[in-house]
Amino acid sequence: MQTVTLPYGSDQTGLVCGYLFDKDTQGQAIESKQAEEWLAARGQHPDQFIWLHFNLANTASEKWLKKHAELGDEFYETLHEGQRSTRIELVDNMLIAVVNDVLHDFSFDPADISTLFLNVDRQVVISARLKPLKAVDRLRNAVKSGEPIRSSVELLTHLLRDQADVLSKIVRDAIQRVDGIEDNLLAGKQNQKRANLGELRRVLVRLQRLLAPEPAALFRLLQRPPNWVAEIDSQELRHATEEFSMVLHEIATLQERIKLLQEEIAARVNEGNNRSLFVLTIVTVLALPINIIAGLLGMNVGGIPLGQDPQGFWIIAGIVATFTAVAGWLAFRKRDDD
Repeated sequence: MQTVTLPYGSDQTGLVCGYLFDKDTQGQAIESKQAEEWLAARGQHPDQFIWLHFNLANTASEKWLKKHAELGDEFYETLHEGQRSTRIELVDNMLIAVVNDVLHDFSFDPADISTLFLNVDRQVVISARLKPLKAVDRLRNAVKSGEPIRSSVELLTHLLRDQADVLSKIVRDAIQRVDGIEDNLLAGKQNQKRANLGELRRVLVRLQRLLAPEPAALFRLLQRPPNWVAEIDSQELRHATEEFSMVLHEIATLQERIKLLQEEIAARVNEGNNRSLFVLTIVTVLALPINIIAGLLGMNVGGIPLGQDPQGFWIIAGIVATFTAVAGWLAFRKRDDD
Protein backbone atom coordinates (compact mmCIF):
# COMPACT_ATOMS: atom_id res chain seq x y z
CA MET A 1 0.00 0.00 0.00
CA GLN A 2 1.31 3.43 -0.93
CA THR A 3 2.31 5.70 1.94
CA VAL A 4 0.38 8.97 1.94
CA THR A 5 1.53 12.12 3.68
CA LEU A 6 -1.34 14.10 5.16
CA PRO A 7 -1.22 17.73 6.27
CA TYR A 8 -0.87 18.28 9.99
CA GLY A 9 -4.21 20.06 10.28
CA SER A 10 -6.75 17.83 8.54
CA ASP A 11 -8.15 17.00 5.12
CA GLN A 12 -11.63 17.89 3.88
CA THR A 13 -13.19 15.15 6.03
CA GLY A 14 -11.44 16.32 9.21
CA LEU A 15 -8.95 13.42 9.20
CA VAL A 16 -5.58 14.43 10.62
CA CYS A 17 -3.94 11.06 10.06
CA GLY A 18 -4.91 7.45 9.49
CA TYR A 19 -2.92 4.22 9.82
CA LEU A 20 -3.66 0.62 8.92
CA PHE A 21 -1.99 -2.05 11.04
CA ASP A 22 -1.39 -5.66 10.10
CA LYS A 23 0.29 -8.48 11.97
CA ASP A 24 3.05 -8.79 9.40
CA THR A 25 3.62 -5.11 8.52
CA GLN A 26 4.17 -1.80 10.20
CA GLY A 27 1.49 0.88 10.33
CA GLN A 28 0.76 2.26 6.88
CA ALA A 29 -0.63 5.77 6.35
CA ILE A 30 -4.00 5.92 4.60
CA GLU A 31 -6.34 8.64 3.36
CA SER A 32 -10.00 9.09 4.25
CA LYS A 33 -11.14 7.39 1.03
CA GLN A 34 -9.09 4.30 1.83
CA ALA A 35 -10.44 4.39 5.39
CA GLU A 36 -14.02 4.42 4.04
CA GLU A 37 -13.34 1.36 1.89
CA TRP A 38 -11.67 -0.53 4.74
CA LEU A 39 -14.47 0.26 7.20
CA ALA A 40 -17.08 -0.92 4.69
CA ALA A 41 -15.27 -4.28 4.40
CA ARG A 42 -13.82 -4.56 7.90
CA GLY A 43 -15.24 -8.04 8.39
CA GLN A 44 -13.03 -9.32 5.57
CA HIS A 45 -9.84 -8.29 7.43
CA PRO A 46 -10.03 -9.90 10.90
CA ASP A 47 -6.25 -9.67 11.41
CA GLN A 48 -6.06 -5.92 10.75
CA PHE A 49 -7.02 -2.84 12.72
CA ILE A 50 -7.13 0.84 11.86
CA TRP A 51 -6.40 4.09 13.69
CA LEU A 52 -8.11 7.29 12.52
CA HIS A 53 -7.32 10.60 14.20
CA PHE A 54 -9.71 13.53 13.61
CA ASN A 55 -9.70 17.28 14.17
CA LEU A 56 -12.99 18.28 15.84
CA ALA A 57 -12.41 21.89 14.85
CA ASN A 58 -13.32 20.72 11.35
CA THR A 59 -17.11 20.40 11.32
CA ALA A 60 -16.90 17.63 8.71
CA SER A 61 -15.31 15.24 11.22
CA GLU A 62 -18.44 14.28 13.13
CA LYS A 63 -20.47 13.98 9.93
CA TRP A 64 -17.89 11.59 8.45
CA LEU A 65 -17.79 9.50 11.61
CA LYS A 66 -21.57 9.16 11.77
CA LYS A 67 -21.68 8.11 8.13
CA HIS A 68 -18.79 5.65 7.98
CA ALA A 69 -17.84 4.56 11.53
CA GLU A 70 -20.08 2.31 13.60
CA LEU A 71 -19.85 4.23 16.86
CA GLY A 72 -22.38 4.24 19.68
CA ASP A 73 -24.34 7.25 20.87
CA GLU A 74 -22.26 7.28 24.06
CA PHE A 75 -19.18 8.38 22.10
CA TYR A 76 -20.96 11.35 20.52
CA GLU A 77 -22.46 12.33 23.88
CA THR A 78 -18.95 12.27 25.32
CA LEU A 79 -17.73 14.58 22.55
CA HIS A 80 -20.22 17.24 23.59
CA GLU A 81 -19.68 16.92 27.34
CA GLY A 82 -16.60 19.11 27.19
CA GLN A 83 -13.47 18.69 29.27
CA ARG A 84 -13.65 16.09 32.04
CA SER A 85 -11.23 14.02 34.06
CA THR A 86 -9.37 11.19 32.37
CA ARG A 87 -11.35 7.97 32.26
CA ILE A 88 -11.66 4.69 30.34
CA GLU A 89 -15.06 2.98 30.32
CA LEU A 90 -16.53 -0.12 28.72
CA VAL A 91 -19.72 0.66 26.76
CA ASP A 92 -21.37 -1.84 24.39
CA ASN A 93 -18.21 -3.97 24.28
CA MET A 94 -16.16 -0.94 23.20
CA LEU A 95 -13.72 1.19 25.17
CA ILE A 96 -14.54 4.89 25.39
CA ALA A 97 -11.69 6.98 26.75
CA VAL A 98 -11.41 10.64 27.69
CA VAL A 99 -7.77 11.67 27.92
CA ASN A 100 -6.71 15.18 28.93
CA ASP A 101 -3.37 16.29 27.56
CA VAL A 102 -1.29 19.45 27.16
CA LEU A 103 -0.75 21.50 24.02
CA HIS A 104 2.53 21.62 22.11
CA ASP A 105 3.42 25.08 23.43
CA PHE A 106 2.51 24.34 27.05
CA SER A 107 3.69 27.19 29.29
CA PHE A 108 2.21 26.28 32.69
CA ASP A 109 -1.05 27.95 31.76
CA PRO A 110 -4.28 26.09 32.69
CA ALA A 111 -5.68 27.06 29.28
CA ASP A 112 -2.98 24.91 27.64
CA ILE A 113 -4.84 21.72 28.57
CA SER A 114 -7.24 20.11 26.12
CA THR A 115 -9.12 16.83 25.72
CA LEU A 116 -8.72 13.82 23.46
CA PHE A 117 -11.68 11.48 22.90
CA LEU A 118 -11.21 7.86 21.88
CA ASN A 119 -13.41 4.95 20.83
CA VAL A 120 -11.57 1.61 20.77
CA ASP A 121 -12.75 -1.80 19.68
CA ARG A 122 -10.87 -4.81 18.36
CA GLN A 123 -10.41 -3.43 14.83
CA VAL A 124 -11.01 0.32 14.98
CA VAL A 125 -9.45 3.10 17.03
CA ILE A 126 -11.06 6.52 16.59
CA SER A 127 -9.44 9.53 18.26
CA ALA A 128 -10.59 13.14 18.05
CA ARG A 129 -9.38 16.44 19.49
CA LEU A 130 -9.89 20.18 19.09
CA LYS A 131 -6.25 21.26 19.45
CA PRO A 132 -2.90 19.54 18.66
CA LEU A 133 -1.73 17.60 21.72
CA LYS A 134 1.73 16.42 22.71
CA ALA A 135 0.98 12.80 23.61
CA VAL A 136 -0.90 12.14 20.36
CA ASP A 137 1.92 13.64 18.36
CA ARG A 138 4.42 11.37 20.13
CA LEU A 139 2.27 8.35 19.29
CA ARG A 140 1.96 9.46 15.69
CA ASN A 141 5.72 9.89 15.36
CA ALA A 142 6.27 6.44 16.88
CA VAL A 143 3.95 4.87 14.31
CA LYS A 144 5.56 6.81 11.46
CA SER A 145 9.01 5.66 12.58
CA GLY A 146 7.93 2.04 12.21
CA GLU A 147 7.36 1.04 15.84
CA PRO A 148 5.25 -2.14 15.82
CA ILE A 149 1.80 -1.95 17.39
CA ARG A 150 0.28 -5.34 18.16
CA SER A 151 -3.36 -4.43 18.77
CA SER A 152 -5.82 -1.59 19.22
CA VAL A 153 -5.50 -1.83 23.02
CA GLU A 154 -1.71 -1.61 22.75
CA LEU A 155 -2.20 1.60 20.77
CA LEU A 156 -4.29 2.99 23.64
CA THR A 157 -1.69 1.83 26.16
CA HIS A 158 1.08 3.49 24.12
CA LEU A 159 -0.90 6.74 24.19
CA LEU A 160 -1.29 6.59 27.99
CA ARG A 161 2.44 6.01 28.41
CA ASP A 162 3.24 8.88 26.07
CA GLN A 163 0.94 11.05 28.13
CA ALA A 164 2.72 9.96 31.31
CA ASP A 165 6.09 10.84 29.70
CA VAL A 166 4.83 14.30 28.73
CA LEU A 167 3.51 14.82 32.24
CA SER A 168 6.83 13.67 33.72
CA LYS A 169 8.64 16.33 31.69
CA ILE A 170 6.22 18.97 32.95
CA VAL A 171 6.88 17.85 36.52
CA ARG A 172 10.66 18.04 35.94
CA ASP A 173 10.31 21.57 34.55
CA ALA A 174 8.17 22.54 37.53
CA ILE A 175 10.74 21.06 39.93
CA GLN A 176 13.48 23.16 38.29
CA ARG A 177 11.40 26.30 38.81
CA VAL A 178 10.74 25.42 42.42
CA ASP A 179 14.44 24.60 42.97
CA GLY A 180 15.40 28.06 41.68
CA ILE A 181 12.92 29.78 44.00
CA GLU A 182 14.09 27.68 46.93
CA ASP A 183 17.76 28.47 46.23
CA ASN A 184 16.98 32.20 46.15
CA LEU A 185 15.05 31.86 49.38
CA LEU A 186 17.92 30.10 51.13
CA ALA A 187 20.33 32.74 49.82
CA GLY A 188 18.15 35.46 51.34
CA LYS A 189 17.01 36.85 47.99
CA GLN A 190 13.38 37.82 48.36
CA ASN A 191 12.90 38.82 44.72
CA GLN A 192 10.45 36.03 43.87
CA LYS A 193 6.73 36.56 44.09
CA ARG A 194 4.38 34.30 45.97
CA ALA A 195 1.96 34.73 43.08
CA ASN A 196 4.33 32.76 40.82
CA LEU A 197 4.27 29.82 43.22
CA GLY A 198 0.52 30.09 43.61
CA GLU A 199 -0.02 30.03 39.85
CA LEU A 200 2.27 27.01 39.47
CA ARG A 201 0.47 25.21 42.26
CA ARG A 202 -2.93 25.89 40.66
CA VAL A 203 -1.72 24.46 37.35
CA LEU A 204 -0.45 21.30 39.06
CA VAL A 205 -3.74 20.89 40.93
CA ARG A 206 -5.64 21.24 37.65
CA LEU A 207 -3.34 18.75 35.93
CA GLN A 208 -3.80 16.25 38.74
CA ARG A 209 -7.57 16.65 38.75
CA LEU A 210 -7.95 16.33 34.98
CA LEU A 211 -5.30 13.70 34.27
CA ALA A 212 -5.95 11.34 37.17
CA PRO A 213 -7.94 8.36 35.84
CA GLU A 214 -11.24 7.74 37.57
CA PRO A 215 -10.40 4.79 39.87
CA ALA A 216 -13.81 3.09 39.90
CA ALA A 217 -14.23 2.92 36.12
CA LEU A 218 -10.65 1.83 35.57
CA PHE A 219 -10.88 -0.82 38.30
CA ARG A 220 -13.99 -2.31 36.70
CA LEU A 221 -12.33 -2.33 33.30
CA LEU A 222 -9.16 -4.06 34.51
CA GLN A 223 -11.19 -6.63 36.44
CA ARG A 224 -13.55 -7.41 33.57
CA PRO A 225 -12.01 -6.38 30.24
CA PRO A 226 -13.84 -6.98 26.95
CA ASN A 227 -13.60 -10.51 25.58
CA TRP A 228 -11.61 -9.28 22.57
CA VAL A 229 -8.82 -7.86 24.77
CA ALA A 230 -5.88 -10.24 25.08
CA GLU A 231 -4.39 -10.98 28.50
CA ILE A 232 -1.07 -9.38 27.55
CA ASP A 233 -2.91 -6.19 26.57
CA SER A 234 -4.72 -6.13 29.92
CA GLN A 235 -1.41 -6.47 31.72
CA GLU A 236 0.16 -3.67 29.67
CA LEU A 237 -2.82 -1.41 30.37
CA ARG A 238 -2.48 -2.14 34.09
CA HIS A 239 1.26 -1.32 34.00
CA ALA A 240 0.60 1.92 32.10
CA THR A 241 -1.94 2.89 34.76
CA GLU A 242 0.60 2.21 37.51
CA GLU A 243 3.20 4.39 35.75
CA PHE A 244 0.60 7.12 35.47
CA SER A 245 -0.16 6.84 39.17
CA MET A 246 3.52 7.32 40.03
CA VAL A 247 3.63 10.55 38.04
CA LEU A 248 0.48 11.78 39.78
CA HIS A 249 2.12 10.99 43.13
CA GLU A 250 5.10 13.15 42.10
CA ILE A 251 2.68 15.99 41.32
CA ALA A 252 1.08 15.66 44.75
CA THR A 253 4.52 15.71 46.41
CA LEU A 254 5.53 18.80 44.44
CA GLN A 255 2.30 20.54 45.45
CA GLU A 256 3.11 19.94 49.11
CA ARG A 257 6.62 21.28 48.59
CA ILE A 258 5.25 24.43 46.95
CA LYS A 259 2.84 24.85 49.86
CA LEU A 260 5.71 24.72 52.35
CA LEU A 261 7.68 27.28 50.30
CA GLN A 262 4.66 29.57 50.21
CA GLU A 263 4.35 29.33 53.98
CA GLU A 264 8.07 30.07 54.43
CA ILE A 265 7.92 33.09 52.12
CA ALA A 266 4.77 34.32 53.86
CA ALA A 267 6.48 33.97 57.25
CA ARG A 268 9.50 35.98 56.04
CA VAL A 269 7.28 38.66 54.53
CA ASN A 270 5.33 38.91 57.78
CA GLU A 271 8.58 39.15 59.71
CA GLY A 272 9.74 41.99 57.48
CA ASN A 273 6.40 43.76 57.86
CA ASN A 274 6.62 43.39 61.63
CA ARG A 275 10.12 44.93 61.62
CA SER A 276 8.89 47.84 59.51
CA LEU A 277 5.91 48.35 61.78
CA PHE A 278 8.17 48.30 64.85
CA VAL A 279 10.45 50.95 63.36
CA LEU A 280 7.45 53.09 62.53
CA THR A 281 6.15 52.66 66.08
CA ILE A 282 9.52 53.65 67.57
CA VAL A 283 9.68 56.79 65.45
CA THR A 284 6.14 57.72 66.49
CA VAL A 285 6.86 57.10 70.18
CA LEU A 286 10.11 59.07 70.10
CA ALA A 287 8.45 62.01 68.37
CA LEU A 288 5.49 62.03 70.74
CA PRO A 289 7.12 64.01 73.66
CA ILE A 290 8.54 66.57 71.26
CA ASN A 291 5.15 67.11 69.60
CA ILE A 292 3.30 67.37 72.90
CA ILE A 293 5.72 69.83 74.52
CA ALA A 294 6.11 71.86 71.31
CA GLY A 295 2.35 72.08 71.04
CA LEU A 296 1.96 73.26 74.63
CA LEU A 297 4.75 75.82 74.51
CA GLY A 298 3.60 77.10 71.15
CA MET A 299 0.21 78.18 72.42
CA ASN A 300 -0.27 81.95 72.06
CA VAL A 301 -1.45 82.54 75.64
CA GLY A 302 0.05 84.05 78.71
CA GLY A 303 1.80 82.18 81.49
CA ILE A 304 4.08 80.06 79.29
CA PRO A 305 6.64 78.47 81.71
CA LEU A 306 10.24 79.63 81.39
CA GLY A 307 9.16 82.17 78.79
CA GLN A 308 11.41 84.85 80.32
CA ASP A 309 14.17 82.54 81.60
CA PRO A 310 17.44 82.84 79.59
CA GLN A 311 18.05 79.09 80.20
CA GLY A 312 14.49 78.11 79.33
CA PHE A 313 15.34 76.57 75.95
CA TRP A 314 17.93 74.21 77.44
CA ILE A 315 15.66 73.22 80.28
CA ILE A 316 12.85 72.35 77.87
CA ALA A 317 15.34 70.50 75.60
CA GLY A 318 16.50 68.46 78.60
CA ILE A 319 12.94 67.57 79.53
CA VAL A 320 12.17 66.51 75.94
CA ALA A 321 15.36 64.41 75.78
CA THR A 322 14.51 62.74 79.09
CA PHE A 323 10.97 61.86 78.01
CA THR A 324 12.23 60.63 74.64
CA ALA A 325 14.86 58.41 76.27
CA VAL A 326 12.28 56.93 78.66
CA ALA A 327 9.81 56.31 75.83
CA GLY A 328 12.51 54.64 73.73
CA TRP A 329 13.59 52.45 76.63
CA LEU A 330 10.02 51.33 77.27
CA ALA A 331 9.45 50.54 73.57
CA PHE A 332 12.62 48.46 73.21
CA ARG A 333 11.91 46.70 76.50
CA LYS A 334 8.47 45.68 75.23
CA ARG A 335 10.01 44.30 72.03
CA ASP A 336 12.53 42.26 74.01
CA ASP A 337 9.72 40.90 76.20
CA ASP A 338 7.78 39.85 73.05
